[in-house]
Amino acid sequence: MKKNLLLIRNKITSCRLQSILILITVAGLLTPSAVHAQKTQEIPPDSIKYQGSTYQKVTVKAQYPKVVGYLSFILPLETFSSGNFTPNFSNHTSSIGFPVGVNVLYSDRFGFSYEFTPTIKASGGTSKMSNLLFDPGTMFRFDHGFTIISRLAFETSGRYGFTPVFNQVYARTKDVNYFVALSLPARFGNSEASSLGLNLQLGFTFN
Repeated sequence: MKKNLLLIRNKITSCRLQSILILITVAGLLTPSAVHAQKTQEIPPDSIKYQGSTYQKVTVKAQYPKVVGYLSFILPLETFSSGNFTPNFSNHTSSIGFPVGVNVLYSDRFGFSYEFTPTIKASGGTSKMSNLLFDPGTMFRFDHGFTIISRLAFETSGRYGFTPVFNQVYARTKDVNYFVALSLPARFGNSEASSLGLNLQLGFTFN
């Protein structure tokens, strides 16, 4: 009888030990999966995880309206009038302008530009300021620093018209952005033939 009781107790103890071992084994198998699941948990691209916590990234947006000034110089390359092309440096005559202005930016896509351009003309061994141009215009801004500006033109020489401008920012720094532009000035009035020109402009805007 005693032997039977001892056998029963040994079987019970053995079953308990087997149960405990099974529980430990199952817990060991499940724990790495849970840890791995935590490590590979995906977070939104606009968030960052730090020391076990998830934080939302702060995106700094440009404040509008924004006002920027700029300085530049402009070279008339060619002028077409009365069926003839006239280069800037023909007949010992040359001109250079110095556009200065202010751009008021209302969004990433639109702005308005106010520009004044005094022009210096050199001819026959002398030079003088020959003209002052005021040409405000709307700015249509695109990606990668490209802008199209549609300008009106009013000159103290008596000429008037419009000027489409194709502007491209080619270098950026903390303080200034450098740009290059091609413009097609169309001019009328003052008892002269209509003309269409091609100008090259280089300059920089203040950030």
